[in-house]
Amino acid sequence: MAEAHQNRVTRAVEDMVQSLEKEHIRKMQGHMFRCSAECCESSTSSMSQVHQCIERCHTPLAQAQGLVTTELEMFQDRLTRCTMHCNDKAKDLFDSGAKEPAVRALMDGCVGGCVDDHINLLPSVTRKLKDNLSSIKQ
Repeated sequence: MAEAHQNRVTRAVEDMVQSLEKEHIRKMQGHMFRCSAECCESSTSSMSQVHQCIERCHTPLAQAQGLVTTELEMFQDRLTRCTMHCNDKAKDLFDSGAKEPAVRALMDGCVGGCVDDHINLLPSVTRKLKDNLSSIKQ
C-alpha cells in the first residue's frame, strides 16, 4: 500500500484506539489495579487464594484487550483483501499490455478507495467496540 494511504489508515486507527483507551480501557486498568491491591490486603488468604483473586481482577481487562485485538485483526484482514483485489486488477491490466504509469494510477486509485472505504467503517467499528466494552462485567 502506498505510504500516504498507509499513514492515513494508521492515524485513523490510532485515533480510534486512543479514544477507546481513554474512555474504557484506562478505567478498566484502574479497577484492575485497585481490585488486585485489595486481594493483597488480606492477611488470612493463602498465596493460592491471593493469586486466584488477582486473576479474577485481571479477567475483564484481558477480555477487553481480546475484543479490541480481534476487531482490529478483522479490520486489517478486510483491508488486506481489498488491496489484494487491487493487486489483481493491476496485474490483469499490466498483463493486457498497459504501460506502467497506467497500472500505477489504477493501483493508487484502487488502494485509495480501499483506504477511504475502511476509514469510513471505523465509526461503526468504534461503536461496536464501545458497546462490547461497556457490557464487560467489572
